[in-house]
Amino acid sequence: MMFRRYAGPFFFYVTATAIAVIVMIPFFWMISTSLKSKGALTALPIEWIPKKISFEGYRKVFDVFPFARTILNSAFVSVMTTVVRLAAAAMAAYAFAKMRFRGREVLFAAVLATMMIPQQVTFIPLFLVMKELQLINTFTGLIAPSIFNAFAIFMLRQHMRTVNDAYLDAAVMDGASHRTIFVRLMIPLSAPILATLAVIAFMDAWNDYLWPLVMLTDPNKMTLPLALSKLSGQYATDYNTLMAGSLISIVPIVAVFSPHSNISKPACRWAE
Repeated sequence: MMFRRYAGPFFFYVTATAIAVIVMIPFFWMISTSLKSKGALTALPIEWIPKKISFEGYRKVFDVFPFARTILNSAFVSVMTTVVRLAAAAMAAYAFAKMRFRGREVLFAAVLATMMIPQQVTFIPLFLVMKELQLINTFTGLIAPSIFNAFAIFMLRQHMRTVNDAYLDAAVMDGASHRTIFVRLMIPLSAPILATLAVIAFMDAWNDYLWPLVMLTDPNKMTLPLALSKLSGQYATDYNTLMAGSLISIVPIVAVFSPHSNISKPACRWAE
């Protein structure tokens, strides 16, 4: 009985540790390769731990093109995309969850139906629209399609539907308008789901490659995925430089995922 009691947790932790180690191998290989000199990349047997640490890849990644500028470009686009997407999705979700109007369910079903359309299918019509608006090769044109995101609207709408209507009735009795209810009641109560969607939106924008490739032609406006693609040549690739750039690019994602603080449901005057 004692063996059965401890055998289950033991095998669970052993299995979880083994899986974690396997998952971390590519990441460890990326760090190792970024710290190797060009000659050590093809050395046999493979040097998992470099005999001589070299920062040549990190130096070269900033010499090939304005890499720091691309990081700032990606940061600006990612932050603005996150803000625009959450603001638009929150307002749409509130309308679908708490406002009654004719055709609400049909319109919401149409919004959900757009989730089945592959993003690549929309590139040509979106590009033509941006061309007519003279937004080609601009950050505005890069961010504008993020205004509509069916997944964010769906998640927020489902969460807002769980908020008791008694809170809204109490707010209305206090003379609150829809704008006041939305800002002071629904947004605070939706903080956890907004934080989750913010991480997802930031990751999507930070790692997006195809839409920036279509929209941007100015090298000074390149985002990080476009810059990393330039490190891979047609006939030869400096893998230490490529891995150094890739390692730098994941730092913001790790920072966003880091649990800086626990998000709790804020107090609300009408929710007391």
